[in-house]
Amino acid sequence: MITLTDDLSIGSGAPPFLIAEIGINHNRDLVLADEMIAAAAESGAHCVKFQNYLTEDFVADPKQQYSYLSAGEEVTESMFEMFKRYEVDREFLAHTKETCDKHGVVFTSTPTNKDGIRDLAELNAPLLKNGSDYLTNLDVIRHLGESGLPTIISCGMSTLVDIDEAVRTFVETGNEQLILLHCTSCYPTPPEEAHLRKIPSLMQAFDLPVGLSDHTEGPLAATLSTMLGASVIEKHFTTDQNLPGPDQRFSSDPVEFAQLARDIKAASQLLGSGKIGPTSGEATSRSEFRLSCVAARDLPAGHLLSKEDINFKRPGTGIPPNAAQYFIGRTTNHAIAANQLFAPENFQP
Repeated sequence: MITLTDDLSIGSGAPPFLIAEIGINHNRDLVLADEMIAAAAESGAHCVKFQNYLTEDFVADPKQQYSYLSAGEEVTESMFEMFKRYEVDREFLAHTKETCDKHGVVFTSTPTNKDGIRDLAELNAPLLKNGSDYLTNLDVIRHLGESGLPTIISCGMSTLVDIDEAVRTFVETGNEQLILLHCTSCYPTPPEEAHLRKIPSLMQAFDLPVGLSDHTEGPLAATLSTMLGASVIEKHFTTDQNLPGPDQRFSSDPVEFAQLARDIKAASQLLGSGKIGPTSGEATSRSEFRLSCVAARDLPAGHLLSKEDINFKRPGTGIPPNAAQYFIGRTTNHAIAANQLFAPENFQP
């Protein structure tokens, strides 16, 4: 179990932790970012995530092109320029952290270098996130571990060997507060690429809390992942899918996200406990609906009880049918009316 705040934990026994991934959907507009944080909190998110990357860390060629759908139109532009347009500085992070605190949601972000990690730590972010593209960047993984903060690592595009190396690198820093997210790095992810069964596989392989970074459309995959043991659900979030930007169209709007939050809560409640035995709600049902041993007919005092003298009827507050054999051959102490529940004192020892 990983504790983030007094009332929020991640892991076995805790409710699923729901992250609204604003990412770059804020379009570097603080007013829009504030609106998105407020809407995410209202929709049931426990956490809001941003990205404090440096474009030069991961885009080498300024001429590399990137195509995406934005506000219903296909856009092709320089990948470098696109990411550069959404970069945020420390002041932006500080502002959004303050807004998250105001609305009672956890603030986190995805950095791409040591300075970005330091900025988040100094802003008292209680949680860090590493993107799938950086899973094999072991220097960054090591710096995340050295921060001492709980960290989420997304596992998109990764082999088991890739993930194992990242996990080992992280825990070698002495930090064991690690969460893995199953992720399919396709935007959006078609259902046949979701492979939610990887969630229990990762849990078994690494004995860590595992969740889902969900890029499918709609709430179904996230809800199903909860049934498979997901401790964290991350879903892209926007206030309007028609806003400009590469991630808006496959992000959940407040209505969909609120439904997702309700579905995940309901799924978690439906899962309940694996302990075998009557539930607290079945206590009354057990008394009302189970059967008890009753007299099959009027029985006089001094009667030697036979199998034919016993019937089984509700309520279940008497001697259960599976104990009937212990009364056969015993003598009644007094008359017993038909359908009267048997009690030990009705019979001679």
